Amino acid sequence: MLTTLKTSYTDTRAQDLAWRLGMDPMPALAVLDLRLGSADVQLRLLGASHQVLLRDGDSACSETVACLPGSSTPLPLGVAKQVAGWEYEFAARVETLPRGAFESRAQELLALVADHPRGLAGTFPGSPHAFTALLVHRQGDVVGWRTWHSYPQEGRLVATRTTMAARVAEPV
Repeated sequence: MLTTLKTSYTDTRAQDLAWRLGMDPMPALAVLDLRLGSADVQLRLLGASHQVLLRDGDSACSETVACLPGSSTPLPLGVAKQVAGWEYEFAARVETLPRGAFESRAQELLALVADHPRGLAGTFPGSPHAFTALLVHRQGDVVGWRTWHSYPQEGRLVATRTTMAARVAEPV
């Protein structure tokens, strides 16, 4: 699903993004609710950022990548930890591209997500290459998502990849 976000585009920077687990739902500009097997997943666009809420049975997790007021923790390159009965892995990458390559990559990513049944993308008025996009999938006991945050004024794309794998109980 592709939507135009009803907010003004402000010049944020890729380096202002922070990552946090366990936050309550934040006000969203667009939301997509999905059922993937036994998991309920909610993709949330928060302007130039995202939030993913996952619930499967009694286990719940929220991931937020956003410009968070008062946060001085930068976006990590990678995180691996146990969260609510899941093995959680997160990775982030920042790409800096020349203008033409940036615009082409932005168009490719928006085309990938726009018509995907498990994708949500929002563009900002006033800048055709300013967007946030999310795409979720499930394979067996693994739920995963990819996100992209674009910063055309810097020529930067921030890409994240998350996987949540159900923990296997250890033999007694």
